[in-house]
Parts: sequence; C-alpha cells; structure tokens
Amino acid sequence: MDTIHIKPTPLAGKVCIPSSKSMGHREIICAALAEGTSIVDNISMSADIEATCRALEALGTKITKVTSKYPGRTAFKIEGSILRVVNKEIDCGESGSTLRFMIPIAALCGEEVSFRGHGKLVSRPLDAYYDIFTKQGFAYTTARSGELPLKLQGKLTAGSFELPGNVSSQFISGLLFALPLLAGDSLITITSPLESQSYVELTLSCLAKYGIEIEHENYLCYRIRGGQQYISRESVVEGDYSQAAFWLVAGVFGGPIDCVGLTLSSLQGDKAIIDILAAMGAQLKLDELNLAVTSSLTATKATIIDAANCPDIIPVLAVLAAVSEGTTEIINAGRLRIKECDRLQAVTTELGKLGADITELTDGLIIKGRQFLTGGEVECWNDHRIAMSLAIASCKCQSEVVVHGAESVRKSYPKFWEDFAALGGQIAKV
Repeated sequence: MDTIHIKPTPLAGKVCIPSSKSMGHREIICAALAEGTSIVDNISMSADIEATCRALEALGTKITKVTSKYPGRTAFKIEGSILRVVNKEIDCGESGSTLRFMIPIAALCGEEVSFRGHGKLVSRPLDAYYDIFTKQGFAYTTARSGELPLKLQGKLTAGSFELPGNVSSQFISGLLFALPLLAGDSLITITSPLESQSYVELTLSCLAKYGIEIEHENYLCYRIRGGQQYISRESVVEGDYSQAAFWLVAGVFGGPIDCVGLTLSSLQGDKAIIDILAAMGAQLKLDELNLAVTSSLTATKATIIDAANCPDIIPVLAVLAAVSEGTTEIINAGRLRIKECDRLQAVTTELGKLGADITELTDGLIIKGRQFLTGGEVECWNDHRIAMSLAIASCKCQSEVVVHGAESVRKSYPKFWEDFAALGGQIAKV
C-alpha cells in the first residue's frame, strides 16, 4: 500500500483532463460491436478501461494500440467481428461498468462464460440481471448471496424487459448495447423513477453515433428495433467532468487552474459541477475546450446539492462544502453506498479526521463549513475518488496530510499524483 505525505499548498496551472472513462467504455464497446475497423482515440488508460478491453477480447474482438493524435493518450484500432467466446473466463477487475455492460453482450453468444471480479465488485448487486436470467431460462451459478464469480450459459432473446429505476443505470445500458443485435424487437420498461438518467443519455448518444436507433418515452420506456447493425467509424473520446471536478475545486482553493479538453456540449451528468460551483460562488471562465477556475475573494457559500445524476463528484464537493460558509445539504446520494466503497461513510469518516464538521445520513450528508481543516492521517478505502478528494482537501489544511492507499487512483486516473505535483502539490511517497 502506497502512503503519500502532502504538505498543504495551493495548486495552480494548466492540466489536460483525462478522457471520459464513462464514454471510453461506451465507445470501445460500440466499436467492438461494429463490423469493420474503428479507431477510438484520446483514451486515458486506466484499470477499468483495460478490463473492458479484456472482456471484449475474450469475445473475439481484436484491439490494437496505435499512435494517438493526442500527447500522452492512447488510440485503439478495434476490429469488430461476430461475437464468439474465445476465453470462457472474463476478468472484470474492479470495474462495475465492465461487468454490467458485458453480461448481456456475452449472452448474445449463447455459450458458457464466467465473470470474475476483485475488491468490492465481487459483492456489488446483480439481482436485476438474475431476474432476467430466470425469466429467459438461463443456467447460471454464483458464489454465496449472488456474489462473483458468475457462471452463465444461455442465449439472450428479444422480448419485454422490466427494470426498477433505482438500480444502476449500467443494467439498462448493458441491455441497450445488446438488444439491437437480436432478430426481434424488444421493449425495456422502467417501473419506478429513474436514477442516474444522465448515464443512459450517454449510452443513447454513443449508440446513435455508431448507427443504432432507439426510441424512448421520457427515459422510462425504450423501444429497440432488432436486426440493426453498428457502423464502424473514427471517434475521439471527450474529456471527463468527474475527473475535472477535483481540479476545479482545487482552483477554488488556490488557482487559477485551467482545465483543458472539456466539451461544453457534453451530456455527462457530472457537468453539473459547473452549475454547482457557480451557485456556491466560484469564479469560472468557460470556452468551448477550456474551463478555468480562480480563487474567490470571498468564501464559497453553502448550498443544496442533488446527487441523483452526478454521484461521482459528491466526494470532492463534500470537501468544498467543508470549507464553505454555512451548512450544505447533499441529498439523493444513497447510490454512493454501493460504489467501490460506501462513499458516504468514507467521506464522513476521513474528512472528519481532517477536522470537517460532517454528519452522515441514510442517503446524504449535512456539512457545516469552517474556514480551514486541520490535517492528519487518512485512509482511501481502496477507492480512487476518496483518494483524490482527500488530496484536494489537503489544500485547505493547516498541517500535513498523510494519505494511506494512494495507489487506488490507478482505477480511473493513474497520472493523478503526477498532475497534482505538476500543479504545485508538495508530495512525498513513502
């Protein structure tokens, strides 16, 4: 386990934002399902993206790294073909996106396949799929209480599917990837209010980009015409607002910080960071590919933050709230309990160690702001977003912050500590 010592200091400068991990998964999958050759460029490599590539290669996709047009990034040449199981064991690492996206895709083959995972992924719920397996007559086995590994054999067939709206949107997206390739038409009905709608919007936009047409009624009913074909193409993955959020908050604490590579027309739910920061009084400057934040002459103000469509930016927004005037309420955040860790508990525990006044609720947080945090020793809970949030919190601490488990950033942002140092962060690895 890596331990990093951080000497509190403001950050400033320019940072090239990693490409969107959410869109990276989706682009790579769509390209793999298209006959012919696609190029997907501007990929920021991470453990999760590697997991999706492994899964697709296990189903016969040829993926080759080629020269990227963007410094420090990766481009993939992806040769789609008829899906077939060439490796019966698919290792999804710790990537929930990989697992939930790939299960219906693998079920297109009708062959036996096993899904494995590591860390918290082993126990993350899959009941929504298990219900579908039962209705479609699949043979499947799991470890105790439905945990991984999952051994599956059955061929997905067109028809009607029902999913509650309070499950991960990844289940909906997984079906949306697979169902257009079946011979018959299908219908997905969401039986309760849909959470994380923005992620379904990302999936639909990516499907359309690759030639797949899906009709929907207010994101609660999806009509999927069967017999469609994905169209190969060249594509560039847009920047990731969930990763930019760390630097934008750091810019509020010091700055200016210029975040390069973001698309203002993005459908990412985490783009809500712009409106939330503005509501709290941050000084923002926007143009089409750059988003800059400068430190405010006055303290940022408390607000109410709805986490329903932007759960991934909540840990770092909790950091901002902890040093903002007034009491911030974070609501509709229950989904954070089933991420890489229980993020509500982790944020409450670790920011509390740094002197934050924070109260954990069933589905949210109450945070009373103060001028500074104290510093201290904290744990990352093997969660990349907890690690990065604690690093940003150090900018407002009065003494050293010691971060245990700093290696967890590999999951989504392996270069985080390098970028942190390049912006002026004073760190020492032990």
